[in-house]
Amino acid sequence: MLIAGGGTAGHVFPALALARELAEGGDEVRFAGTATGQEARLVPDAGFAFVPIEAKPLVRAVSVRALTAPVAAVRSIARCRPIVEAADVVVGMGGYVSVPVAVAALRARTPLVVHEQNAVPGLANRTLARPARTVALSFAEAARMLPRSVTTVVTGNPVRPEILAVTEQRDALHKEALTELDLDEGRRTVVVFGGSQGALHVNRAIVEAFTALADRSDLQVVLLTGPAHLTGIRSSLPSQGSLLVRSFGFLERMELAYAVADLVVARAGATTIAELAVCGIPSILIPYPYATGRHQEANARALQRAGAADVVLDDAIGGQVFAARIEALFDDAARLRAMGECASAWSRPRAAEALATVVRAAGAR
Repeated sequence: MLIAGGGTAGHVFPALALARELAEGGDEVRFAGTATGQEARLVPDAGFAFVPIEAKPLVRAVSVRALTAPVAAVRSIARCRPIVEAADVVVGMGGYVSVPVAVAALRARTPLVVHEQNAVPGLANRTLARPARTVALSFAEAARMLPRSVTTVVTGNPVRPEILAVTEQRDALHKEALTELDLDEGRRTVVVFGGSQGALHVNRAIVEAFTALADRSDLQVVLLTGPAHLTGIRSSLPSQGSLLVRSFGFLERMELAYAVADLVVARAGATTIAELAVCGIPSILIPYPYATGRHQEANARALQRAGAADVVLDDAIGGQVFAARIEALFDDAARLRAMGECASAWSRPRAAEALATVVRAAGAR
């Protein structure tokens, strides 16, 4: 099985979850990705063979890069031919990284399965959907944006085993999180993050909210700023008040954050949505406004319709808005509990297994 994709950790983690499921069933798994993306580090660290390829994002503006991109793409497709011919199935996990491998698979007549993470399919997956054997979806809503002739199946978005373990191991992980993150056992916890690189707009708005929440001695905040923003955000944190704030640039073990979280404030990337859901955590979601096709807003709305999340658009966030939303939820225990239950009901914790079944079926035809 050859899995193609990467770029960000949000693309790599579902691919690795699928790879583990396939490997546990006896399949041999290899990865194709760029030498500069997160996959170049995360895949070998997970113990899987990694083949670096050349892939570049689509450049829509007129430029030298736009003129040379087709040449680079043709060259990359040709170089991918040997690795796809050696595979029984190729899995494209979305994004530009998967395109040359997927096209090479089609030319070599190697079965192709496409996985779409988001509620709005990206350009690459919309293009590859028709010739693919199957398009696996994380959101049922995405099917409406693909041709009717395409074979689709809703599998969900595969989630890392350590995140899946939060539900069963919550008590033990909660205790570990209190120690590792230096938190108070008697307080309720808000976890705030904007993805692996952080979200400066969200960081600044939540820091403004701390002033309004300063007297909440029953609350504490774990703020994951993104590595580049940590120093600046820490210097702006209020020095007075009863609210406890712990800030980190990045947290390698997100299962600790999820285990201790009573509420999460986050962007609405597909991996974040899937992880919040399987952990049964209520959330306030702030979709990234410049995501292609506004797919983060579509992701967030799906969780909102399920009753598991509040959605605040990026241009509406501010300190008072965050403070009011957070207080309203924490002051309504029944609603907060119901949101968590709705998140669990909407989740697909066996997504990796479902996607692996689709991949194996494509290879068996």
